[in-house]
Parts: sequence; structure tokens; C-alpha cells
Amino acid sequence: MSLLKLSTQSWSSQTVFIMAAVGSAVGLGNIWKFPYIVGENGGGAFVLVYLACILVIGLPILLSELALGRGGQANPVQAMANLAQESKANRLWTLLGFNGVFSGMVILTFYSVIAGLAVAYFYNSVRGVFIEMDVASAQALFTQTIADPWVLMFWHSLVMLFTIGVVARGIRGGLEKTINFMMPGLLLILLVLVGYASSTGYFMESFYFLFTPDFSKLTWQAVLIAMGHAFFTLSIGFGTMMAYGAYLDQNISLVRASLWIVMMDTLIALLAGLVIFSVVFANQLEPGMGPGLLFQTLPIAFGQMEAGWLFGSLFFLLVVMAALSSTISMMEPALSWLEQNWGMTRLGGTWFLGGIAWLIGLGTVLSFNLWQDVHFLGERHFFDSLDFLTSSILLPLGGLLMGVFMAWTLRADLRQTQISLQGWQLNLFMLTLRYVTPIAIMIVFAHNLAPTHTLWLASGLLLVYLTYVYQVGQAK
Repeated sequence: MSLLKLSTQSWSSQTVFIMAAVGSAVGLGNIWKFPYIVGENGGGAFVLVYLACILVIGLPILLSELALGRGGQANPVQAMANLAQESKANRLWTLLGFNGVFSGMVILTFYSVIAGLAVAYFYNSVRGVFIEMDVASAQALFTQTIADPWVLMFWHSLVMLFTIGVVARGIRGGLEKTINFMMPGLLLILLVLVGYASSTGYFMESFYFLFTPDFSKLTWQAVLIAMGHAFFTLSIGFGTMMAYGAYLDQNISLVRASLWIVMMDTLIALLAGLVIFSVVFANQLEPGMGPGLLFQTLPIAFGQMEAGWLFGSLFFLLVVMAALSSTISMMEPALSWLEQNWGMTRLGGTWFLGGIAWLIGLGTVLSFNLWQDVHFLGERHFFDSLDFLTSSILLPLGGLLMGVFMAWTLRADLRQTQISLQGWQLNLFMLTLRYVTPIAIMIVFAHNLAPTHTLWLASGLLLVYLTYVYQVGQAK
């Protein structure tokens, strides 16, 4: 592939870019997954480990992905081709760009279905369905909703149409305008809910649960979960941050922007946890309720509380906004590739990709009902298979290889131009990226693939990594 210049699209300001990147990072993982895995793994000690993992895994890979995107000045596929050519590296590194493009689209196919379920619950809350809801009726509502393929397909279609409508309008006309509305709205709703949580009488109990570490409750399994979530929560590994980085001016500090993204993403997750656990404790429910916390436990809590209709509706609106801010980012890597390398118009490419995502998403819709006994990867149904393929294989592999390319393969002057670190800061970043981050990702990757043989598989991956590092050193 020859070098290509980036399209004329660019972010209007650093603030808008940070809001868009935070919008991509903030999603169901923050509002749904983070609180329930904290609840399942003992609270404060888990949070402390998670914060440490964010610094040694999430931040270095996020900075690397943004730097590769801006340095390559193109979509993920072309960016990797450009950087490999300039660094005189193997052209196979282009496959790393393909991995990001493919992963983002696959995730969109099932994420839109779950986002649609969140929209359905917001609609139900506004209609007052949750008022005086008990355990049996909450379980019945959830079961009835996912058991009807037509209902799930309707909400899935609605999310995809919204996503297509925003993305088709371009960076400034679509993404920026939507993010400028959604992110301040999301933060405002979250702050209102935090104020509401403080009035329940259980806010301090929630605070102590989240921030008082009890290491006797911390297990090796919990550490692995914290490592994995720290990686996935920042939307790294599937090309979005690389595509967003390609739209950045050179005068914007990637280090400062990365720190803001990490801080905002983490803050929103912690505030959401404070809200959720305050509501849960106020209703004498268990914090470790697992994945059902969002769609089965919280409707009961809001249904039994004074003004629960209002604040329940606000909460599910928060979930919807977080989910939609992510869906509109997942299509961008593939769309920019179709625009730059295949000459498709943005409108045509958006409808093409949206149609594919909608069609494949029907498999996820059916996996909750008509296909629930149909297995694809092992004993997993369609939705679980796609989730396993992306979350357990493609994303950690993509993140690991981005770090390897950034640390060992990218030409030093190109790397320095993008990250602009000096002295001990540069040394610390390179030390972390070269040795700490890859080992951590390898452990997560090995655990995902072979939970009972994590040590052996991680050791094998480490041997391959050290062999590559040695060969790079010899070549230089």
C-alpha cells in the first residue's frame, strides 16, 4: 500500500476530541459491568487493584493506539501500512489494523442488541412499569423481553438507525454535535443521581464498600478480572482510538489527552458504583448480584423507593446515553477504511456497514430465544461466541501487538514525535510498555483461553515475546 493522506476531517478542538474518546470508552462496561464485578469481588480491594491495572495496562496501550493513529495519519489499516513502511518493518503489521476494523464491527453487532435492551428498560421505566415491582415480576419482565425476538429486533433496529444517522453526518456534523449534547447530559444526570444517592441514607456505606480495601476478600481470580476490565474499559484494541487519533492535530498533547480520558472514564465508573450500591443497600439487596444487577435487581430497588419512578428513569437514560455514545464510535474505523482505501462515500459506507451489523446482530437477538440451544464456539451460543472471540482473543491480541509495535518496531523518532516525553517520564513509559504491560496482557490472554493452564500458556507467550525482542535487538 502506498502512503495515503488523511481525509480533510478533523476534530474542532482538543476538548471535543476528549469528550468523543470518553464517550467511546464510557459504556455499559462502566454503568453495568464495573459495579457488578466490584460487588462480586469484595469492593475496595478490587477497586484498588483495578486502578493500578488502569495505570500499567490501560494507559500505556491507550497512548500507544492514539499515537499510532496520529502518526499513521489514516484509518487503522492504512495507518499501520504507513508506519510499517516508514519503520522498514514487515508489511504483515498491516493485519493489526485489520484486526481493529474487524473487532469493532463484530462488537457493534451484539453491543447494539444489549444497548437496545437498555433503551427498552428506559421506556418501561418512563411508563411506570417498575413501580412497586417485586422479584418475581422483575424476573418475568426480563424473561419476557429477551424471549420475544420481535421485541429485541425492534430495539436493536432502533439503536442501529440512530448509530447510522449520527455517523453518516461525519465527524463535525454527526459525532461532534451528538457528543457535545450527550456527554454533558450524561455527566449532569450522573451528578443528579449521585445527589439522590446521598439522600438514601446509605451513601456512606456505599462509599466505604467501594473505597475501604479488605484484602482478605481479594482472590487471584479477582486480580485477573481487574486486569481484564482495565484493558477493555477504555475502548482500546479495536481501532476506534486509532481512528480518532488520526483526526488529531499535531499540537495536541496525546499524553495529556490520554490522562484526561483515563481519569474521566474511571471517575464515571466510580460514581456509577456509588449510585448503584447506595440504591442496592437502601433496599437490603446484595451487591454481588452479577450480570442481573442492571436489568433485574435495580428495577426492583427503584420500584420500591420514594420518587423511584423519576430517578429510575434518569438512571436508565444514563445507561442509554452511555451505550449510544459507544455504538457511534465502533463503526468509525471500518468506515474510514472504506472511505480512504475503497473510495466509498461516507453515506454509502455507513449504510453498508450498518446493514451488515444489523443483519449479524439478528444472530444475537435469536441467541436469547429461538437459537438458545444452538452452539457455535464450544458450548457457547451465538452471542457468547462473538463476545468470547472479541473480548478474549481479538482485543487482547490487538492491544498486545499495538504495544509491541509501539515499543520495539516503530522508528524511535516517529514515536518521540507523537508522545513528546523526555527524561525519566520517557524511561518510565518505555519500561512499562516494554515489560510490565505486555506481561500483564499475556496473563489475561492466557487466562481467557485456558483458565486451568494460565501459567503454562502465559510462559509460552512470554518466551515468544522475548524471542521477538531479541531478534529486533539483533537487527538494530
